[in-house]
Amino acid sequence: MNNLSPRLIGHTPVVFLLMIVAQLSFSSCERAFLYDTTATPMHTFDYLWQRVDQQYSMFDVKGVDWQAVYDSLRPQVTDTMGDDSLFALCASMLNCLNDGHVNLVSSFDASRSESVHHRFHAQSGIDVDLVVLDYLGVGYHSTGGMVHGPLCDGKVMYLYYGSFSNTVSVAGLRRIVDSYPEAQGMILDLRGNGGGNLANIDRILRVMPSHGQVLYRSQIKAGPAHDAFTPLEPTYAPQSVDDPFFLPVIVLVDRGCFSATSTFAIATQAYDNIFLMGDTTGGGLGLPTMGTLPNGWVYRFSITRTIALDGRNYENGVPPDILLPFDRERAHSLRRDNIIDSACALLLGQSLVADNKMSALSN
Repeated sequence: MNNLSPRLIGHTPVVFLLMIVAQLSFSSCERAFLYDTTATPMHTFDYLWQRVDQQYSMFDVKGVDWQAVYDSLRPQVTDTMGDDSLFALCASMLNCLNDGHVNLVSSFDASRSESVHHRFHAQSGIDVDLVVLDYLGVGYHSTGGMVHGPLCDGKVMYLYYGSFSNTVSVAGLRRIVDSYPEAQGMILDLRGNGGGNLANIDRILRVMPSHGQVLYRSQIKAGPAHDAFTPLEPTYAPQSVDDPFFLPVIVLVDRGCFSATSTFAIATQAYDNIFLMGDTTGGGLGLPTMGTLPNGWVYRFSITRTIALDGRNYENGVPPDILLPFDRERAHSLRRDNIIDSACALLLGQSLVADNKMSALSN
């Protein structure tokens, strides 16, 4: 997302093996179209609808009647329509899924989920310039993929991580923690983090206390029926470093947190010292597959699903433990970030409750 700032944890090899098997199971159907020279608009539209119908993993979570979508849009397809019109119709069909991991790409355009894209920008819960100028200041530090600095006279360490595409290291994180010996807690700011490499989740969690607990469970689409999935496979917490960070950690999230960031958010349920604050994340917990349509356009959509420890699928967004909307007016007029300020107050003034993360505060 900016320079300030796949499942590769635990049992990931199992998950990827399942993905390969599932992909192979569908490959015979795909192969029949690879060299098809009769890529008419009707043929292309039907092929895309069928691929999604048989492989997409989120129909129930999204509440989409895929047959009704077909019945509504298919009559608009003609074999005399141009590429622009066909692309717009196919994109409209995919947009019904409201999934940020769903795209259609051609040589002249690329589609995206308009609802997810709008939430990402319209419901942003961070002003990065405010954070840099008024909180980190001119003397902030950059270690690996994170920037950081002290708050509240060094009693709180503040880390901003703008993208999971920025590689972090366990050694770098340990160096950050060791740089703030007076800190009573940590703020890890993930607001606006659109995701990236899930391997970085593993690296961050290695600095946290672990006893081999389950983080979440995943499964993959295993057949053409909408409810055909492999058994749930657990992903376990990575082994901790020798001296893990036991103090409270408040992770700041908003609607701009997507994909890997939402995965990190559900993983925090497994840690007694980590709490989410801010707004519901943007979701995006499924891993996508890619394929090629008969006319050469490339599609992408989710074929896995991830279930949190509480048994829920948070594909549409992970709720925070402490709900606190971003006060944009206060940020503009007073140059204060109410979420950062509230996190500091919690870390310094009140204890966080490990056994009731939804209430998050003790009396």
